[in-house]
Amino acid sequence: MNDLPLLVPDWPLPPGVRAVQTTRVGGYSAGPWASLNLALHTGDDPAIVHRNRQHLSRLLDLPEPPVWPRQVHGSGVASADAVTGDTEADAVIAAAAGEVCSVQTADCLPVLFASTDGQEVGAAHAGWRGLAGGVLEATLRAMQHPPEAITAWLGPAIGPEAFEVGPEVRAVFLNQDPEAATAFRPGLGDRWFADVYRLARQRLERAGVREIHGGGRCTHRESHTFFSYRRDGRCGRMATLIWRIS
Repeated sequence: MNDLPLLVPDWPLPPGVRAVQTTRVGGYSAGPWASLNLALHTGDDPAIVHRNRQHLSRLLDLPEPPVWPRQVHGSGVASADAVTGDTEADAVIAAAAGEVCSVQTADCLPVLFASTDGQEVGAAHAGWRGLAGGVLEATLRAMQHPPEAITAWLGPAIGPEAFEVGPEVRAVFLNQDPEAATAFRPGLGDRWFADVYRLARQRLERAGVREIHGGGRCTHRESHTFFSYRRDGRCGRMATLIWRIS
């Protein structure tokens, strides 16, 4: 596709839909942001971030530059054609060809959506707060197709061997759905290890999505491939993108 070490989702997309996951490799940033940092809010040089974004758009031959909403760990959903730099949203959807949906992550779970007829796409940023707050369900409600006509892909996130949380996080999910207990295993003391992949699958399936792909990559463990906020603190952000070309 290009000279960037990108991940192409192993996901049977309909014709006319493209999806890509960036890694931390292939850009111009230095230091803790090395090297393909796509976020402006991390302390990196804004000029270099813009250069990374332009590099990505050019090499992917994107029909339009990606939209970059301000992510707030909430459940807000925006249409790609209405997003500006001031838009607060953790999910973006699009029905028109050429509109690129994208989210940024560095441990939180990116989730892509596509209707089986290829006419509608979306991307969601789902950390534990977003998952508990219903960002996946809100994205599905905002799309015109019913959940059974939408497929989903789970991108790289912090894995269940690394994502340690307190009892209050587990309690939030169990209060919503007792089945969520299967996504937690005991850690030391009152700590728990959470499986965001399982939590996302449970919520998507309960919402009516029948076809879910991806999962299993750990941003915390794969330090040469992915940024991880939990591992490094100061770091860049990857992007997960989906768009219609026709």
